[in-house]
Amino acid sequence: MSLDFDRCLYPAVPVTFRKDGTIDFEALKGYAKWLDTQPITGIAVWAHTGRGLKLPSKDREQVYKVYREALSDDKKIICGVGASTYANEDEFIDDAKKMGEHAKSLGADGILAYAPSFFRSKENQDELIVKYHTALDSLGLDMVLFYLYEAAGGITYSLDVLRELFALKNAVAIKMATLDSVMTYQDVSNLIAREFPEKILITGEDRMFGYTVMRGGKGALVGIGSAFTKMQKALIDAYYDGDFKKFVELTILVDKLAEVTFIKPMEGYIQRMLHVLVLQGLVPENAAYDPYGPGVSDIEKEAIKGVVKELEGLGW
Repeated sequence: MSLDFDRCLYPAVPVTFRKDGTIDFEALKGYAKWLDTQPITGIAVWAHTGRGLKLPSKDREQVYKVYREALSDDKKIICGVGASTYANEDEFIDDAKKMGEHAKSLGADGILAYAPSFFRSKENQDELIVKYHTALDSLGLDMVLFYLYEAAGGITYSLDVLRELFALKNAVAIKMATLDSVMTYQDVSNLIAREFPEKILITGEDRMFGYTVMRGGKGALVGIGSAFTKMQKALIDAYYDGDFKKFVELTILVDKLAEVTFIKPMEGYIQRMLHVLVLQGLVPENAAYDPYGPGVSDIEKEAIKGVVKELEGLGW
């Protein structure tokens, strides 16, 4: 296994878009250099936070190279891999595999398999889910499965489907992002503990960060991790060090940040997180747009500003 999951923190990193939709690579480079100073295990590029399925191949490659050049050699890069074409099931799978081949050619340490929502409600849904992941497994890279619950725009994996996915050779971990389904997270966590203890559960629950670490998450792969990373790594360490007073205190603080960024409309979370980075002085305001989201309202900006001010006042 080339990926590291011990108390891991993999921020799902954004892209610094200008208002016209082009990427400000100098701004991205500056942010990436700051990120290298943080206590992270690595990063996830091309994930939803980084609009991976929206970027043309040449931009994806340049984004990868900027982060790889800025990050220390010991920091891993996971590439989100999925499909943006929807003509039919076979083309969807082929497109996803090509994206994975591109990641492999660049030197990615692992892949994060996008939830194949295109298969939702199809008669042979479960068969297609397994076929899709089997194709990605054939790339030979460590693969992080991604359970994105339907309420969050994903697709439901039954426990039987998960058993088949966990049996794949390179499926080393699963990122859970159920958004508002505590029971789903608990069910999968219990399945891993009972039947697949060698598989790693990683929380992707920005709004249930602390609780889901407590319920089996060995670390996190989250969009919220792109800012205030030291605070989130301290939360993970506090739990595994048994410092539960500190763990609860940090859980409250991380929740405060999540509750002003990961709110409806959910597609707005990307630009809200970019706005956090602007307030921290890590990204210039003219490179903090998300051309695919709804933008950030003045009311949202004011709420975010209050939380950022509080967290910085506490030394984070």
